Amino acid sequence: MIGFIHIMTLPFLACLVLTGIFTYLGLHVIERGVIFVDLALAQIAALGLSFSLVLGLSVESGYSYWVSLGFAMLAATIFSFTRFKKQRIPQEVIIGITYVISAALMILVLSRSGEGDEHIKEALVGNILLVSPQEALRVFMVSLAVGAFHFIFRKNFFLISQDPHEAFKQGLNVRLWDFLFYASLGLVVTSAVKLAGVLLVFSFLIVPATCAIIFAHSIKTRLMLGWVIGSFVSLLGMAASYYLDFPTGASVVCVFGVVLVLLASTKAFIRH
Repeated sequence: MIGFIHIMTLPFLACLVLTGIFTYLGLHVIERGVIFVDLALAQIAALGLSFSLVLGLSVESGYSYWVSLGFAMLAATIFSFTRFKKQRIPQEVIIGITYVISAALMILVLSRSGEGDEHIKEALVGNILLVSPQEALRVFMVSLAVGAFHFIFRKNFFLISQDPHEAFKQGLNVRLWDFLFYASLGLVVTSAVKLAGVLLVFSFLIVPATCAIIFAHSIKTRLMLGWVIGSFVSLLGMAASYYLDFPTGASVVCVFGVVLVLLASTKAFIRH
């Protein structure tokens, strides 16, 4: 038990930070119906890191981070400019295409690296077990800044997520606010993807928010429930990783899947 606490305390704290910000952002993503936007942004951020690697930059360097963030901001711009009053092609289609192309590009770019396969694996599942205090602090500060920004402008963000037609009627610059939403999401994703990986970041964004929506209706209740579920799953997944000797990120993702199935089945049973 002492070994578990010693090894897993910092990774668990990092997971709590990711749970806190991604549960909130996940509620917006689900309301908007762009479920795979986080997956696409995370993949594009990983693509930026892969370009840095091939160019000879260290993955740990500040230059790599800014290259990765630049890729994510470009994606945020594309996503914001593909929102229209009358959406002939669902935005999810564009996001899905962006994800597939960026994933293929990353494979092509990393094929030029001698450790390409290892870097592809790390991009997918990360290595949260080896998170440093500096990385954890950076993700916390970025999440805090994004959370404060969304809290100040929460009325606009929730209006556009829940009722975009009303937002257009009220004269809001929906495209600008879309860009600010995707840019803030991309900022958090870029900071998180190197330590958590694409799959775990996606799980933190979607699963706690989905579980909360199944059982609650108000935003506050959904947030509280999502935070509790995300924290519990993080602890359970890390325990499974430690005692069964599994990769930490993949363990947490799988536990997220099991918990989602159990909660959805419980809700269905209660209804019947």
